[in-house]
Amino acid sequence: MTTYEEQIQEELSRWKRKMLKRSSMTGRYAKKVQGKLNELVPNKVHEVVSTSVRNMVQATIIGSDFTAKYRPVLEGSLEERETRIDEVIAKYKKTAAAEGAGTGAGGILLGLADFPLLLGIKMNLLFEVASNYGFDVRDYRERLFLLHVFQLAFSKDEKRRLVFERVEVWEETLDQFPNRKEYLKEVDWKTFQLEYRDYIDLPKMLQLIPGFGAIVGATANYRFLDLLGETAKQCYRMRLLHEHSLQKQ
Repeated sequence: MTTYEEQIQEELSRWKRKMLKRSSMTGRYAKKVQGKLNELVPNKVHEVVSTSVRNMVQATIIGSDFTAKYRPVLEGSLEERETRIDEVIAKYKKTAAAEGAGTGAGGILLGLADFPLLLGIKMNLLFEVASNYGFDVRDYRERLFLLHVFQLAFSKDEKRRLVFERVEVWEETLDQFPNRKEYLKEVDWKTFQLEYRDYIDLPKMLQLIPGFGAIVGATANYRFLDLLGETAKQCYRMRLLHEHSLQKQ
């Protein structure tokens, strides 16, 4: 194992502990507050989020919107790949911040437009990260992995731990999934979109306030892409190091 691999092994261990850690009392209280806030959110907002998430999942599973653009990058050491990946994440963070500032400045109508736009930015980030790690997103199973990375980044507590356990033993998890058409029928759309909506609700609701929303939109979107990029990196590190250990056995 190289010095760089030892370094990322340490970072990965810290991240794993974070994923499995139970939320603090403050976090549990915030979840109760979140439930109250959800009751105040206009139905139109819930409908936009639900439709956007459903369309995003379907586009990812079908793959036609993404797979034509991304091919696996096979050259370079892990350290060189991650240098490129850090640049990719930085690019998408800036894009998301600019998009959030623009839509946040326009009040509720443009604010609603931010939901599907931001989802598109997030998924393009995941596809580009996967390709730079050398994975072929034309493979339906790799796109399933991306959806799990997305869920892991934007879920809380019990759901997050469940998704993490699936990602940690991904090869075994794959054996439990049906074919593509059957998976689309079985996806729990309601749970998927509720987890995502609950995670992003408060900052995104503030973004709908004209003027003030520009600042919130830029900051929130930047943070969301930072979180997603870090989650993707750690998930792929976990897979690569697991494969490396298996090859040595």
